Amino acid sequence: MEVSEQQRLKTILANTLNIAVVGASNRPERASYQVMEYLKQQGYRIFPVNPQLAGAMILGETCVAGLEDLDHPIQLVNVFRRGEYAADIASEAIEHEAQCLWLQEGISCAAAAEAAAEAELEYVENRCIKVAHRELLG
Repeated sequence: MEVSEQQRLKTILANTLNIAVVGASNRPERASYQVMEYLKQQGYRIFPVNPQLAGAMILGETCVAGLEDLDHPIQLVNVFRRGEYAADIASEAIEHEAQCLWLQEGISCAAAAEAAAEAELEYVENRCIKVAHRELLG
Protein backbone atom coordinates (compact mmCIF):
# COMPACT_ATOMS: atom_id res chain seq x y z
CA MET A 1 0.00 0.00 0.00
CA GLU A 2 1.39 3.38 -1.01
CA VAL A 3 1.58 6.04 1.68
CA SER A 4 -0.19 9.31 0.85
CA GLU A 5 1.88 12.47 0.49
CA GLN A 6 0.12 13.92 3.56
CA GLN A 7 0.96 10.83 5.62
CA ARG A 8 4.57 10.91 4.40
CA LEU A 9 4.95 14.55 5.46
CA LYS A 10 3.23 13.89 8.78
CA THR A 11 5.66 11.03 9.48
CA ILE A 12 8.67 13.19 8.58
CA LEU A 13 7.53 16.00 10.88
CA ALA A 14 6.60 13.64 13.73
CA ASN A 15 9.97 11.84 13.58
CA THR A 16 12.08 14.99 13.44
CA LEU A 17 13.73 16.58 16.47
CA ASN A 18 16.52 18.71 15.01
CA ILE A 19 16.24 21.02 12.01
CA ALA A 20 19.06 22.92 10.31
CA VAL A 21 17.72 26.02 8.55
CA VAL A 22 19.98 26.89 5.62
CA GLY A 23 19.56 30.53 4.64
CA ALA A 24 18.57 31.56 8.17
CA SER A 25 17.96 35.25 8.81
CA ASN A 26 18.23 37.24 12.02
CA ARG A 27 15.57 39.68 10.77
CA PRO A 28 12.10 39.00 12.25
CA GLU A 29 10.34 40.18 9.07
CA ARG A 30 12.01 37.44 6.98
CA ALA A 31 10.21 34.16 6.29
CA SER A 32 13.16 32.05 7.47
CA TYR A 33 13.14 33.78 10.86
CA GLN A 34 9.36 33.35 11.22
CA VAL A 35 9.58 29.67 10.27
CA MET A 36 12.44 29.05 12.74
CA GLU A 37 10.49 30.81 15.48
CA TYR A 38 7.40 28.70 14.75
CA LEU A 39 9.39 25.44 14.65
CA LYS A 40 11.09 26.30 17.93
CA GLN A 41 7.69 27.01 19.53
CA GLN A 42 6.57 23.56 18.34
CA GLY A 43 9.43 21.93 20.26
CA TYR A 44 11.97 21.39 17.48
CA ARG A 45 15.62 22.25 18.06
CA ILE A 46 16.70 24.61 15.31
CA PHE A 47 20.19 25.20 13.97
CA PRO A 48 20.53 28.41 11.92
CA VAL A 49 22.95 28.12 8.98
CA ASN A 50 24.18 31.21 7.10
CA PRO A 51 27.83 32.04 6.32
CA GLN A 52 27.18 35.80 6.56
CA LEU A 53 25.73 35.43 10.07
CA ALA A 54 28.10 32.78 11.48
CA GLY A 55 28.60 33.34 15.19
CA ALA A 56 25.47 35.49 15.57
CA MET A 57 22.72 34.44 17.94
CA ILE A 58 19.36 33.81 16.25
CA LEU A 59 16.43 32.86 18.48
CA GLY A 60 18.88 31.74 21.18
CA GLU A 61 20.92 29.52 18.83
CA THR A 62 24.38 30.22 17.45
CA CYS A 63 24.35 30.49 13.67
CA VAL A 64 26.98 28.43 11.83
CA ALA A 65 28.46 29.00 8.36
CA GLY A 66 27.58 25.57 6.93
CA LEU A 67 26.22 22.14 7.80
CA GLU A 68 29.80 20.89 8.21
CA ASP A 69 30.12 23.24 11.22
CA LEU A 70 27.35 21.49 13.13
CA ASP A 71 28.47 19.09 15.84
CA HIS A 72 24.97 17.81 16.42
CA PRO A 73 22.97 15.24 14.41
CA ILE A 74 20.37 16.82 12.15
CA GLN A 75 17.30 14.94 10.97
CA LEU A 76 15.97 17.59 8.58
CA VAL A 77 17.64 20.28 6.49
CA ASN A 78 15.19 23.08 5.66
CA VAL A 79 16.37 25.23 2.74
CA PHE A 80 15.70 28.95 2.23
CA ARG A 81 18.17 29.37 -0.66
CA ARG A 82 17.52 29.62 -4.39
CA GLY A 83 17.18 26.38 -6.33
CA GLU A 84 20.61 26.65 -7.95
CA TYR A 85 22.19 26.09 -4.51
CA ALA A 86 19.99 23.13 -3.59
CA ALA A 87 22.14 20.39 -5.21
CA ASP A 88 25.18 21.42 -3.14
CA ILE A 89 23.04 21.63 -0.01
CA ALA A 90 21.67 18.15 -0.81
CA SER A 91 25.24 16.81 -0.93
CA GLU A 92 26.01 18.43 2.43
CA ALA A 93 22.80 17.03 3.93
CA ILE A 94 23.74 13.54 2.72
CA GLU A 95 27.27 13.89 4.16
CA HIS A 96 25.76 15.05 7.45
CA GLU A 97 23.48 11.97 7.42
CA ALA A 98 20.27 13.99 7.54
CA GLN A 99 17.08 12.03 6.92
CA CYS A 100 15.19 14.72 5.00
CA LEU A 101 15.92 17.61 2.67
CA TRP A 102 13.03 20.10 2.63
CA LEU A 103 13.04 22.96 0.11
CA GLN A 104 10.75 25.82 1.05
CA GLU A 105 7.88 27.10 -1.05
CA GLY A 106 9.06 28.39 -4.42
CA ILE A 107 12.23 26.28 -4.42
CA SER A 108 12.78 23.16 -6.50
CA CYS A 109 15.83 21.47 -7.98
CA ALA A 110 15.93 18.33 -10.12
CA ALA A 111 19.58 17.64 -9.21
CA ALA A 112 18.81 17.87 -5.48
CA ALA A 113 15.82 15.54 -5.91
CA GLU A 114 18.00 13.06 -7.79
CA ALA A 115 20.79 13.17 -5.18
CA ALA A 116 18.25 12.70 -2.38
CA ALA A 117 16.65 9.73 -4.17
CA GLU A 118 20.04 8.06 -4.73
CA ALA A 119 20.91 8.50 -1.04
CA GLU A 120 17.43 7.37 0.08
CA LEU A 121 16.92 10.73 1.72
CA GLU A 122 13.33 11.95 2.16
CA TYR A 123 12.80 14.91 -0.15
CA VAL A 124 10.21 17.67 -0.14
CA GLU A 125 10.24 20.67 -2.46
CA ASN A 126 8.19 23.79 -3.05
CA ARG A 127 6.40 23.42 0.29
CA CYS A 128 6.48 25.59 3.41
CA ILE A 129 7.35 23.46 6.44
CA LYS A 130 5.44 25.82 8.77
CA VAL A 131 2.24 25.57 6.68
CA ALA A 132 2.63 21.79 6.37
CA HIS A 133 3.14 21.44 10.13
CA ARG A 134 0.08 23.55 10.89
CA GLU A 135 -2.08 21.56 8.46
CA LEU A 136 -0.89 18.11 9.54
CA LEU A 137 0.09 18.37 13.21
CA GLY A 138 -1.13 21.79 14.36
